[in-house]
Amino acid sequence: MYRDETKEIRIGDRVIGHGNPILIQSMTNTPTEDVEATVSQIRRLSEAGCEIIRVTVPTVEAAEALPGIKEKIRIPLVADIHFDYRLAVLAARNGADKIRINPGNIGGRDNIRAVVSACKEREIPIRVGVNSGSLEKELIEKYGGVTAEGLVESALDKVRMIEDADYDRLVVSIKSSNVLMCVKAHELLAEKCAYPLHVGITEAGSDMPGTVKSSIGLAMILERGIGDTVRVSLTGDPVQEVRCAKEILRTLGLRRGGIEIVSCPTCGRTKIDLPKLVREVSVLVDKYPHLNLKLAVMGCVVNGPGEAREADLGIAGGLGSALLIKHGEVVGKIDEKDIVGTLDRELREWR
Repeated sequence: MYRDETKEIRIGDRVIGHGNPILIQSMTNTPTEDVEATVSQIRRLSEAGCEIIRVTVPTVEAAEALPGIKEKIRIPLVADIHFDYRLAVLAARNGADKIRINPGNIGGRDNIRAVVSACKEREIPIRVGVNSGSLEKELIEKYGGVTAEGLVESALDKVRMIEDADYDRLVVSIKSSNVLMCVKAHELLAEKCAYPLHVGITEAGSDMPGTVKSSIGLAMILERGIGDTVRVSLTGDPVQEVRCAKEILRTLGLRRGGIEIVSCPTCGRTKIDLPKLVREVSVLVDKYPHLNLKLAVMGCVVNGPGEAREADLGIAGGLGSALLIKHGEVVGKIDEKDIVGTLDRELREWR
């Protein structure tokens, strides 16, 4: 089903599905047992715009760390479990807002029922996850390799396992690093599944390749009306995942609010370190998620004022200085060293 028609599911204090806003998710890469490091990273992710956070729970120690983490964060906490159903049960008891499992790798139906029982008691949703790397051998043989059809069959089989245990608070995800396969799989699944879908291109890579692959794949899926939560999977700092996801949603018109940065590609007229400046401004705007405006960061005073005319606020760099532009009008000249500080002050007082 398309996102307006999927089942509404509550995750902590947030609601997904049935036309609710698409939420941005990420995953920590700190040891979950290290509460201080994990909380610190979650706070950075939350400030960048992350709305649901997933942590790995590979050990009892990690499961026992969940209460300490949850009491210090303000976004829903998802526990990711593989192989050991007892960790899923413990995570549910320790306050996880959602449990992520692959029912195919945690043992038989008795184990699944134990997880379902723990989640049902606390009204915690279960995310059923399948990806191309975990596709069952029999389905690979049936379809002659890893295919979209095989991924969908595997996912629906896992859904039935949970439904057979008399539970329907479900979120479903099917992921592949093959963009076109992933798009096709989501199209097929949306025709057969009423549950909210968590979408992403798994193992996309790092920096530019990962951003390009994720942007293309997610845009194709989301534009079809499919997807209730989204994660961009990039190697490295997960904060970049959140920023990328925000831009994808904003570009598709699926997310309003926040500051949109536009910047020029630079040319021989550029007299300031524009790439460095844009990076600094990108960090700055994370402080103002409540503002809804366009911020232009241009590299020269020849075309900069004109290019920034449609922006609410902007600068056009020169030699050692920059023009400050508000609502298309030049309102002042600032020293190059004070550009970020000036923009910070303008945003702080923005009306």
